[in-house]
Amino acid sequence: MTTERESLDTAPATATDAPLDISALAAQPVAYWTWAASQALLDHIRGAMAREDVTQQQWWTLNHVDGAENGLTRAEVCERLEPYLNGVTPGAVGHAVDSLLRREWLVAGDAGRLALTDAGRDAKARIKTLVTRLRAEIHEGITDEEYAAALTVLQRMISNVGGTATPR
Repeated sequence: MTTERESLDTAPATATDAPLDISALAAQPVAYWTWAASQALLDHIRGAMAREDVTQQQWWTLNHVDGAENGLTRAEVCERLEPYLNGVTPGAVGHAVDSLLRREWLVAGDAGRLALTDAGRDAKARIKTLVTRLRAEIHEGITDEEYAAALTVLQRMISNVGGTATPR
């Protein structure tokens, strides 16, 4: 007879330690797992950013403004970031711009074109370090080949149902 302790000692530590049952996995609902992955990843990323007193929308705004040769207007920032706003209120990008202006990470110049200040560039560099760490945490134990295969399968599923997704 196996004791509870022996059972714990031989039980898989994680789902990935268990023998792979292809049939059982293939029967799983992909919509649930993509939703669960999305929620877990967003919670992890947004929580880490909140601890640094920054939001995803602020990070995206800094990146897009800095990446534009002549900066961007508020309207251009909102237009560029709209595809990323799934589940986020449309006003979130405008609030991000306002917050970055108040923090003096952005400045509005000629014709309302936004540009990063020195403080904004410093903040962007700090946040980039955080984002790099988060990506490493999320990708831990996953090879580039496994990651690429997962994305390829998801892209094919999106295409199979007539959806579109543009790599970002």
